[in-house]
Amino acid sequence: MTKMRLSPDGIEEATRLIDPVFLRTPQFRDSALSRALRRDIVVKVETLNPLRSFKGRGADLYMRWLTAGKHVVCASAGNFGQAVAYAGRARSVPVTVFTAHDANPNKVTRMRELGAEVIQSGEDFDAAKEAARAYARTRRQCVFVEDGEEPLIAEGAGTIAVELAPLSLDTLLVPVGNGALISGIGCWTKARSPRTRVIGVCAAGAPAMATSWRTGVPEATGPVSTMADGIAVRVPVPTAVAWMREVVDDVLLVEEEDICLALRMVRDTLGLILEPSGAVGIAAALRHDLGTASLGTILTGSNFSDGLLEELAPDPARADDPGPVLPAH
Repeated sequence: MTKMRLSPDGIEEATRLIDPVFLRTPQFRDSALSRALRRDIVVKVETLNPLRSFKGRGADLYMRWLTAGKHVVCASAGNFGQAVAYAGRARSVPVTVFTAHDANPNKVTRMRELGAEVIQSGEDFDAAKEAARAYARTRRQCVFVEDGEEPLIAEGAGTIAVELAPLSLDTLLVPVGNGALISGIGCWTKARSPRTRVIGVCAAGAPAMATSWRTGVPEATGPVSTMADGIAVRVPVPTAVAWMREVVDDVLLVEEEDICLALRMVRDTLGLILEPSGAVGIAAALRHDLGTASLGTILTGSNFSDGLLEELAPDPARADDPGPVLPAH
């Protein structure tokens, strides 16, 4: 099956096709988190599944339509690769994942446990992607799948919007990596609930997708610098930028200190340890005046590194430090 564009009907069909283990995830208002943020917020928790991220939705849908006998090759910071490996193992499809040399070791280990061949190549995610594309070109029956380029993956992610629809939110804050998640969510939301604002969130240290969305021209940046490895994009996917231009209302940037504060806030109120990219929606709610009545965000993943727990631990030397001051909204 070949698709060129995203379709709200395709997203609705995906809700009937995707493995139920990834669907109907918890979504709720938490009073403690809302008090900490000084605003009412809904969270959708995409960490309570075998992959601990939302990526299984799109990977499972993509694999359902894959031509028999193919070998799937992709690049990943970790979560997408796990999802492709999981879906491939379920269908006896061989999977090779390329990662950067400094990819999260826990994510690399998990991809291998799920049956993927993992090749570490390149200084960052985008360099690993180029290596993956070159590898697939030289081998028979290999198909390179790019997160942010393949419509089925975005439509699978878009099923999150269908599940959030009964809450009638005014604004959705969506983490932006390669753009598949926000494109799928935006496609369905703008077709079925056009009053809802769809706002992307990028790390300030990896602004390529935000800049490209604003200008309409996919432009690479220099080296990225953010703890949020899942959204550390240096080279935008042109297809995803085009999708986002059609369905996204704004894209915000968040600083590292706000991501750290958001991670601690989610830990202390919801009892969840997220990976940094999973908390950028909360970080945006902390620092940006969104001027909205009802707000929601997606907690996209919890495949954190060993060093994150140390990063989040209080510093005894700064016990009297009140920490960052929250802005007035």
